[in-house]
This record gives sequence, C-alpha cells and structure tokens, in this order.
Amino acid sequence: MAKDPGPSDQNKPKPYNTYLKYSGLAIQLVLTIGVAGWLGHLLDNYLNLRFPLFIVLFTIAALVAALYQVYRSTNQR
Repeated sequence: MAKDPGPSDQNKPKPYNTYLKYSGLAIQLVLTIGVAGWLGHLLDNYLNLRFPLFIVLFTIAALVAALYQVYRSTNQR
C-alpha cells in the first residue's frame, strides 16, 4: 500500500521550485539594474552631460527597488 501524504508533506517546497524562484530573482535583479543604467546612459548622452548623473541616479534607484523586491520575495511564507 502506498502511504497517504500528510498535510506536512504537501507543504514542503520541491527543490527545483526553490532553485527556479531564486534564479528568477537573480535574473530580475541583474536586468533591472542593467536596463536602468542603459536608460541613464542614453539620457546622459542625449543631454550632453559631462558627469553621468542619470546613470548614477537610475542605477541606485533600480538597486534599491530590486533589493526591496528580493526582500519581499524571500520573506513570504
């Protein structure tokens, strides 16, 4: 006879689900920061700024937003 899975067995995350969750977060982090830096670069070139102001601002804002998203995702039960 097969053992009937109890409620605790059903709530356990499968290892590949955890892997996919965290690899997706890593890809999201890298892409968010990369796109923000690229947009800042385009805007700095368009405005002919000597100091890369928008690259710095957009990258820092994207980093904060992405880390907040990672924090929210990892603290969910």
